Amino acid sequence: MPSPNASKTSRLQQTITVYGRNPVLEALSNSNLQIDRLHLADSNKPGPAIQRLLDLAHERGIEVVYHSRRELSRISRNGRQDQGVALDIFCATTKSFDSWLIETADHAAELSMLALEGITNPQNLGMCIRSASAAGVGAILLAGKGSSGLNPLAIKASAGTVFNAPLVYCRDIHGAVRALQQHGCRVFTLAADAEQSIFALPTPCAGVFVLGNETEGVSAEMHDISTQALSIPMRNQVESLNVAASATLVAFHITR
Repeated sequence: MPSPNASKTSRLQQTITVYGRNPVLEALSNSNLQIDRLHLADSNKPGPAIQRLLDLAHERGIEVVYHSRRELSRISRNGRQDQGVALDIFCATTKSFDSWLIETADHAAELSMLALEGITNPQNLGMCIRSASAAGVGAILLAGKGSSGLNPLAIKASAGTVFNAPLVYCRDIHGAVRALQQHGCRVFTLAADAEQSIFALPTPCAGVFVLGNETEGVSAEMHDISTQALSIPMRNQVESLNVAASATLVAFHITR
């Protein structure tokens, strides 16, 4: 039987914290979301906005916790923009890489996965997650560092799909991809100069498909360990696509 500490750690790994009064109000108003607690700074001035949050939390039986301004900024991780409000949302489909790999080790090589490496624009990140989730990929790998976090801009761009998307958080995305290779997964990287078109792959296609940073693309380290580099054919002198557009094309092609 898992220890209480292990269960608590697992739940924390499956929690997304949103901040800001409007994002928190939208989440509280969504009865489909499983919410753990509402965090408020004790310095918030009473008013209609705060009262509305309290009323919704009371109606849904959600715990309300008060903090100092400094404590709340540690929870939101964005003290400049949290407006004294944060909300913990439990997302059953979100996993840590280690726990997810234990669950999927026997069939990881059969999954179609997207790995998002170094995507720093939160709107791009949100749109990538939305497309990958809509296409039905088996997992969306995200790095804890070096990428945009799931802030209100990313959540808005995803149209709220982050709460139900198959997100897998990795401490080191390169290490996670190498671990998947050891479980028989192929790794494909996107490169504008690659001779092989992604559309030449038979579908559905299992493997880890890596999309890189908006400016620099996939890292040299990831290209070095990839099974094959693939390109998206371009016409009319177009050199590249926005990473979110690329994610849409890739996700729907590999899952069709």
